[in-house]
Amino acid sequence: MPVQLNHTIVHSSDQERSARHLTDLLGLPDPVRFGPFLVVEVANGVSLDYVTTTDPIAEQHYAFLVTEDEFDQIYGRIREHRLEHWADPFHSRPGEINRNDGGRGVYWSDPDGHNLEIITRPYGSGA
Repeated sequence: MPVQLNHTIVHSSDQERSARHLTDLLGLPDPVRFGPFLVVEVANGVSLDYVTTTDPIAEQHYAFLVTEDEFDQIYGRIREHRLEHWADPFHSRPGEINRNDGGRGVYWSDPDGHNLEIITRPYGSGA
């Protein structure tokens, strides 16, 4: 079997709040409890397993490849919730989206400061 990413653990100050933030914005099914984790599964079978911690949380980056229609829906929810968003990972272009590789992309922060991103074309795929 080729190597595949199966899951990653996402540290959060409140796993319910953080997992629901992701599922609500991306339009995903409700998270599922598995032991101490709240599991959010995406279409390619990879899951983000949220766990609550009282330790300091190091910012991570999670990027999601979406269709053009999904981008419109998700970006609409980002704007509806009046979330700060940026066209770049360094948050230097506020309120904008990018058009890298002929697609569209946008970044926003989850409740714990993780840098979330949606893109419609994989980086490096060309314009």
